[in-house]
Parts: sequence; C-alpha cells; structure tokens
Amino acid sequence: MEKKLTDYVKVRERKTVTREEIERVLKKGADLIRTRVDYKYLLLLLFLKRISDEWEKEFERYVDELVKSGLSREEAEEIALKDESAYTVRYPPAYLWRKLREKDVEKLPQTLSEALKKLAELNPNLRGVVDRFDFMEFLLHRDNAEILKGLFELFSGLDLRDASPDVLGDAYEWILRYFAPQKAKEGEVYTPREVIRLLVEILDPKPGEEVYDPALGSGGMLIGSYLHVKEKFGEAEAKKLFLYGQEVNPTTYALAEMNMMIHGIKDAKLAVGDTLLRPAFKEGEKLKRFDVVIANPPWNQDGYGEEVLKKAEFTERFSYGYPPNNSADWAWIQHMLASAKEDGRVGIVIDNGALFRGGKEKKIRAKILKEDLLEAVILLPEKLFYNTGAPGAIMIFNRAKPEERKGKVLFINASREYEQHPEVRKLNRLGGKHIEKIVKAYREFKEVEGFSRVVGVDEIKENDYNLNVTLYVFPMEEEEEIDVKAEWEELRKINEELAEVDEKIEGYLRELGY
Repeated sequence: MEKKLTDYVKVRERKTVTREEIERVLKKGADLIRTRVDYKYLLLLLFLKRISDEWEKEFERYVDELVKSGLSREEAEEIALKDESAYTVRYPPAYLWRKLREKDVEKLPQTLSEALKKLAELNPNLRGVVDRFDFMEFLLHRDNAEILKGLFELFSGLDLRDASPDVLGDAYEWILRYFAPQKAKEGEVYTPREVIRLLVEILDPKPGEEVYDPALGSGGMLIGSYLHVKEKFGEAEAKKLFLYGQEVNPTTYALAEMNMMIHGIKDAKLAVGDTLLRPAFKEGEKLKRFDVVIANPPWNQDGYGEEVLKKAEFTERFSYGYPPNNSADWAWIQHMLASAKEDGRVGIVIDNGALFRGGKEKKIRAKILKEDLLEAVILLPEKLFYNTGAPGAIMIFNRAKPEERKGKVLFINASREYEQHPEVRKLNRLGGKHIEKIVKAYREFKEVEGFSRVVGVDEIKENDYNLNVTLYVFPMEEEEEIDVKAEWEELRKINEELAEVDEKIEGYLRELGY
C-alpha cells in the first residue's frame, strides 16, 4: 500500500542541509553536464526540488494543525490537498519529487516537462517562467538522457525543506558564477557579486524605497539591494523594499524570477521586453520613477541610434541627445536618469570608453554635466569581468546632490584595488577592504592623494567634458626605500670581485706572452 504524504515526511531524517552539502552536489552536477547540457537545467532542478520539498513541509504542518483541531488524519489530508491557498507555491502533488522517482525513469524527461506545465497552470506568476524550459530535449541524445538521470539522483539526495533562502540563494549564485566564464564566450554577461556589492553600498537603498534595474539579467542587482537592506535593518524591513526589473531575453528573465524565489523574495515585479524601446513600468501615461536605479547594461550595444530610438516609447527620455548607432551606453544612462525620482540616485556599470568618446556622446555628456547630475566616477580594476578584460567604470548620478557637492564631481581611481580571483586564474576580484576603501571615499567626498579627487565642473569643461578618471587622479608610484649603507656594501663587493677578475686576466695574458 502506498504511503501517505505525511507518512513519507515523518519517516525521513530531519536534517538541515548545509552550504557545503549543496555545493558538493552542484560540483558533481557541473562535472556531469560539462558543456553537453545547458547549465540552466541545473538551476531549474534546484528550483524544482526546493519548491517540491517546501510544499511537502507546508502540507505536513497544515495536516498536523487540522488533526489537532479534531479531524482524523485522512480527513485532514483530504482538506489539505484541496486547499491550494495554504501554500506559498501551489504544487501538483502527483508530480512531487519523490513521486517522480517512483515513475518510469526512462520517462523522466516527459514527467519533468509535465510537472513544469502543471506548475505554471497552478501559479500564474510562474507562467512564462518554468514552462519556458522543456526537458524533452534530453531525449534528442541518449547520453544526455543518462545525464538527466544522474542529475535527478544527485538532487534527490538533498532535503531542501528547511534550507534557508540565504543558503539556497548562494547555491543559485554558485551555478551562475561557475558557468560564467563559459557563457561569457557565448555573449552572456555576469556581473561579479563584488561589483554589485560596491554599487549597492554606494547607493544605499533603504526600507520603503523602490529599486529598479532596467537591464535585469539574472537579478543580481535587485537581490544585492534586498540583501543590503536585510543586513542593515533585518528581514522584516527588507520585505518593505519594492523591487522592479526588466529583461529583454525571456530565458534570462525566467532565471531571474526563479532566482528571486530561491532567495525568498516573493513580491518583485519583473517584466520581459526591450527597455530602451518599450519600458514596462508606467504610472498612467508617464514613465514610472524610482528612488534607486541600478544596472549593468550591455556595453557598447549597437542598433540603438537616433533612427531607432525616435520610434521608441517615451522619447523624452533622450532629451540630452541620441547616441551613435554603435553604442547605446548614453541611451541607457538617459533612460536611467529619466526613471529616477526628483531626489533619486542612479548607479551604472559602464564601459570606460563612454567617459571620453567624442561626437554625439560628448554632446550628451556635456549637457548632463551642465545640469550637475553627475556625482562620482569610479575607475575599476581590469580583469574583473568574465566577458572582457577591460576595466569598466561606475558612474553615480544624484538628482538631489547635497549643497557641498554641487558643481563638483568626485573621481576615484580604484584601478589598483584588487586581489587575485580565488577560482579563476586570469581574473581579479574586489576584496572586502577594497570595497570599504572606495565606499568610504565616496561617502566622505574628499581627496586622497593618488586615489580620489574632487573636481569642479569648470575644470571638466576645460578638458572638453572628458571624464577619463586618469586625467584627474593617477595612482602614486610606490617609492622603494633604499638602504644606502647596504647598497654601498654591495657595490664595494662587486668592485672587489671585478678587481680580482682583472688581476686573473692579466696573469693569463702574461703567461701567453702578451
């Protein structure tokens, strides 16, 4: 006789899974798929296992409550199965993870695909997310079908019901980070979490504020903002942060939705679509505006010149001018400025070339500088990003600059603030002490020789609106201390050795009759 759901739950050993245990499974999974299977299925299986386990946990708790109220276990289970409102995520019981294990393993791709479709039917917020993936493609190659079986069994060994969102979130990020070098070659962009942390620390989102990422990716900027508030003010206050994001790639959008849920973020408002052409968030007939606007958009994106952007919605966003067709950097900046409230803060990770290129971009820079919106420019170290060795820069805009900062821009040269990446040999990384140093310089808004400098807008104008950080602040060369006495001793010994060599040579020459 088949066990009831509650019986199954109770016989299992209850043990909270650790980061190390999940990471071991993920490493084995990554080794299994190599480059033969899309890494996104690793993310999908982690997500599916979590919500299946979470549903069983909630089911068990609900049944226990009903039994305590006087119902028989059979009656309690019948009610708990029908009452869909009792669960964080509505999950089809017939497709619970353990049920899938009981089915014909040869039909695993079909049953997993069915599970995703049922899940989307039960949860409107997951439509276009989980059902975007189809495990049936594992049937196209026999070896891949075997890989799927191996992955499924690996995850079967994890009990994720009591795993904290922080641990699961780290696991999700581990997968994204692990495959970032490989995916960078295919054009996918992954923003290192240290760069996100730096940007979030500077913008400092607070409970009750609205944070918007117009180039969402897998959701790292919004999650970083949530975790920042959670760390400073606690989880209850973090839930008061309102998160919005838009992503043009439907599959990447789906990963972002799952990433949010894995991190325990339930109410983020995410949308699919081309932000520069059709912004998703509006208030009536106007563009919605936010307290914090944060992004790492695609650098030097082509195809968004004047002809294209004039056909876009809300063309008033580009009031400072249209960018050249071969780089949308200043289109993104203008969209972000237009999306910020009157006292809003804007932070963008951008290609270093956007700071000093001429032509149309220089004209846009000049107009924005004249309006005194730019607050700080930070030159990052090289080799931070998986898809380029270029250094990149961070630009901070503030629509409500404090009086003492008006007419000024802080330049920070952080090109030497890095350490060797612990996992990827050719990469660098911002360490905690480097992030702290940069944030401190921004907050104090003062000069540190060879590191930061406050520059008047008039001086920037004299430099033809060039924002190249090295033009204003250049790292000091470290002077090597010289021990004069030791150097003299070394020189004396060398001279003595040379004299001995000369004497030997003269002796040889005499013996030869010269």
